[in-house]
Amino acid sequence: MTAPAPLPPPHQVVDPAAELASARQAVSAVAADLTLRAGRVAGEAKEILEALAMMAADPTLGADIEERIASGADAAHAVTEAFDAQADLLRDAGGYFAERAADLEDLRDRAVATVLGRPIPGIPDPGHPFVLVAADLAPADTANLNPEQVLAIVTERGGPTSHTAILARGLGIPAIVAVAGVTEVGDGTVVAVDGTAGTVTVGVEPAADNAPRVRTQTNLADLGPCHTKDGHPVSLYLNIGSIKDVRPGAQGVGLLRTEFLFLGRKDAPSVAEQHAAYLELFNAFPGPGTRVVIRTLDAGADKPLPFLGLPDEENPALGVRGLRTARLRPEVLDDQLAAIASAAAEATCEVWVMAPMVATPTEAAEFAAQARAHGLHHVGAMIEIPAAALRASRLLRHLDFLSIGTNDLGQYTMATDRQDGRLPDLLDPWQPALLELIALAAEAGRAVGKPVGVCGEAAADPGLAAVLVGLGVTSLSMTAAAVPAVHASLSARTLTECRDLAQRARDVDDPAEARKHAASAGSAAPAPPS
Repeated sequence: MTAPAPLPPPHQVVDPAAELASARQAVSAVAADLTLRAGRVAGEAKEILEALAMMAADPTLGADIEERIASGADAAHAVTEAFDAQADLLRDAGGYFAERAADLEDLRDRAVATVLGRPIPGIPDPGHPFVLVAADLAPADTANLNPEQVLAIVTERGGPTSHTAILARGLGIPAIVAVAGVTEVGDGTVVAVDGTAGTVTVGVEPAADNAPRVRTQTNLADLGPCHTKDGHPVSLYLNIGSIKDVRPGAQGVGLLRTEFLFLGRKDAPSVAEQHAAYLELFNAFPGPGTRVVIRTLDAGADKPLPFLGLPDEENPALGVRGLRTARLRPEVLDDQLAAIASAAAEATCEVWVMAPMVATPTEAAEFAAQARAHGLHHVGAMIEIPAAALRASRLLRHLDFLSIGTNDLGQYTMATDRQDGRLPDLLDPWQPALLELIALAAEAGRAVGKPVGVCGEAAADPGLAAVLVGLGVTSLSMTAAAVPAVHASLSARTLTECRDLAQRARDVDDPAEARKHAASAGSAAPAPPS
């Protein structure tokens, strides 16, 4: 990694206007670079980079820099102090906001390097494939990694649901996070990284032919429908955030995030604008029987949308987010459902709609009635709150399907912020308590013949995918890069073997034991998703 430019001692300001112009140009350049990077990617990577660009262009930050220069600070120190002050405010806020402090520090380092005319901190380019080792990676760097050059990522900090881990998964790059002391390994040391087992071996002998590795992309159309070894069907869908995430041959979409239409806006997109965007996505999956599951706006917490005008909260993860935003801005949800319904009426695929952060049967009933009033026929809810999992059978009295978001369900079950890399064991999706809640929801669906899928990060873990199928989950949704490995894992096991794996994983007290018991059933289960 290219280290941040060191900050020189303060110097006496002779021309404040010139210092201010230098600072403004540097911050604008950082925001423009992030916007450019966002245009090259899609899905969560695009959302993260667009959010970072908004942080860099924040008028409050710009005003603080101007005040500090007016008080005698030079451009580099004014930029540093202003970004640090904002980062301190986020740390004090705690939760999701505290996690964003590291993002501000990365923006600070990029802006200061620009002011000083130094190299921007970032990824090295040794001219050959390599394993990237770092204390941590900024989202701006991770999102634009080249999978043909970066063979694997190993970081000293971070957690299984950190931005680094999520973005690396989307690129198909093995990533192992929270490896203590890994930055002490010398540059040029040959290492072996096993993303499945979650191990890093230092000092191995290089391959005899010393040939660089190149990843090949599996054509999803070549895989065919997924089923267990004894013929039990399991639908494998994609998680997507925009048209750029679509891959030929995919069975359909298990999670279409709609936030891409709302991020960075001062007002909500019109019904006509949403209609056009949704129809383009629906038409990418032509033909009757092809399913596209679209999630209504999941705003709040780590996805603040200024136009919503939501109040500041001490703990936004437990406040107004997801479906709850409709309590304050009901017209936003109503317009979105109108746009989805009108686009669905013109599409040939089967459009299903679901709401995020549903907590009670009453919320489920109200959302279902509103969606059906617009003409939508397949209505469901995300299971992200333990209360919803515990009452899944009652939710299904009003709904046609459920989709389990394991990231949020895990954090609320274990009372652990999913952005906090200090507690990776509690965020492990192999936690037996989490598996118990998934089993409850799946059993509720089986009892009434309604599908229950998983669209969280756990679905991308080949070993855990078999456990989920054994628990009764009917579909799995993930990034395109994860589909081949999950397809192979399920094809190699019978449904009975999957059920045995699931029972073994539930009959223990911690995720390590769950993984060990699953492995002892006959197939090695992978480490926590990274």
